Amino acid sequence: MVGIAVAAGLIATAAFYTSHQESSVLAQNERTMRKLTESVIEGLQSVMLAGSADIAQAFADRLKRVPEVEDFRVLRVDGLEAFRDNSTIEEVNERRGEELFLPRDSEQRIRVLDHRDPNLLKVLDSKSILTIYDEDQNGEPTLTFLSPIANQKPCHKCHGSAKPIRGVLKLTTSLAQVQRDILRARQDSLLVLVVALTGTMLLTGFMLGRSVVGPIERVTQAMSRASTGDLDHQVPVGSRDELGRMAQSFNVMTAELRNTYDGLRREQDKLTTIIRSAGEGIVLTDGNGAVVLVNPAAERLLAKSREQIAAEGLEALLDDPASMRAWLADDHAEGPVTVRYGPNVLQVFASTIHASDGHVVGSAALLRDVTEEKRLEDELRRLSTTDGLTGLFNRRHLDATLDTEWHRAARNHDPLSVLMFDVDHFKIFNDMHGHDQGDRVLCRVAAIFRDTLRGHDVACRYGGEEFLAILPATPSKGAMAVAERLRAGVAASEVDGLKVTISVGVATVPQLAADSPKHLLELADAALYEAKRAGRDRVRMAGDGGAQLADA
Repeated sequence: MVGIAVAAGLIATAAFYTSHQESSVLAQNERTMRKLTESVIEGLQSVMLAGSADIAQAFADRLKRVPEVEDFRVLRVDGLEAFRDNSTIEEVNERRGEELFLPRDSEQRIRVLDHRDPNLLKVLDSKSILTIYDEDQNGEPTLTFLSPIANQKPCHKCHGSAKPIRGVLKLTTSLAQVQRDILRARQDSLLVLVVALTGTMLLTGFMLGRSVVGPIERVTQAMSRASTGDLDHQVPVGSRDELGRMAQSFNVMTAELRNTYDGLRREQDKLTTIIRSAGEGIVLTDGNGAVVLVNPAAERLLAKSREQIAAEGLEALLDDPASMRAWLADDHAEGPVTVRYGPNVLQVFASTIHASDGHVVGSAALLRDVTEEKRLEDELRRLSTTDGLTGLFNRRHLDATLDTEWHRAARNHDPLSVLMFDVDHFKIFNDMHGHDQGDRVLCRVAAIFRDTLRGHDVACRYGGEEFLAILPATPSKGAMAVAERLRAGVAASEVDGLKVTISVGVATVPQLAADSPKHLLELADAALYEAKRAGRDRVRMAGDGGAQLADA
């Protein structure tokens, strides 16, 4: 670019100089020919004033033989060549009243310019010399002067004073020599331009290569090495100019980058150690959704290789793309979700990561194995709601479930029944055979109790040898059937050769006017004691007007 700029400047300078020289040569030639024309006019006027018209004609003819003069004519104002006919002689002799000039033996009327020629008219009108650049028949450039011949006062006695212009001098010269001079000047300028341009380009190239291109190449090579990770390379600072400061700035930049890179690498090592040693599974994606990080814990929890996880994508991480998309969309505003995947129970936290301007930079999924926690939680829940001996629900679960079913029955206008029973003569089992035998009796009765009930019924240990069943949406007839089937099942069984029987009390709403769950239990308990008083091994339905007894 510098070379092109310098070349353009030199070419413009040479063009301007050549153009100026051409203009100067043409102007100088024009001035010379103008002086010649003026001199010729003065000579002709001097000859004419001396009354030597023949000499004037010979003078004009001789000028035509000058090498640079292609044409020389003296014209009248009407465009006819003068000194060729007798019209002017006759006019002068008539004006003077005597025969001062002898007429010519032979006459010629040579029309050089039409009397309406615009150049002729312009000269006559302006009374000044007109310069015309043209070409001859051979295509050579010519310069023509049309110069007016003034009718001076000494000429008035022969020609009168009516016309201010006596005639026009037409002088045509060839510009071939001038053009050759111009061509020679152009050639000389071109030669000088080529030499100057070549020298300037060589010098410019040498100086630029030494002072600019070389340092820039060294910086460029250093930048290329830095782009491949080589931050230890330094650029020599050979000067104090802009390039030297650029090299120095590059060295400072690479030093800072090296320190930053070392710090980032240390932090990356720490982060890699944390991620790879973490017990939680971690899966990360970039802004395009491609999986970029999978730690060993994720491979272990999902029983998938890193390659498989990367190929399937984050949405198919748990083989449930729809759920994963939903989790990524709401960013788990209510906390992580718990899912079962294979043999494990996983707590999943999935999130879409946004930059400060709102665009997505990636997604992350954190998988935590809560299988053991879930097992312990379920066990704790089971222990808090079940009886340790029989495995039936305990009194706490009974109260909560009965309250729930009571309100559901009231809301849906459904019947609700409860069965309350205990083991007949249970104290005898403990006193005669020991508490271990009593526990075995309770476990056997509880097993029959659990197997007898339907899937939606709730079997509970009420306390000691007393048990209670909650029968949702069950009327009194159905409750009596369940109670009788339970009583018969216990009566038909033996525990270590011992015969066991139970007494059952049944209560149902809305058949009974119970106003609370507690009241319903009291009615069932009253029906149970009624069955015992009636001889045990029986089912008794609580009622307002008495009890309905079912005997074994």
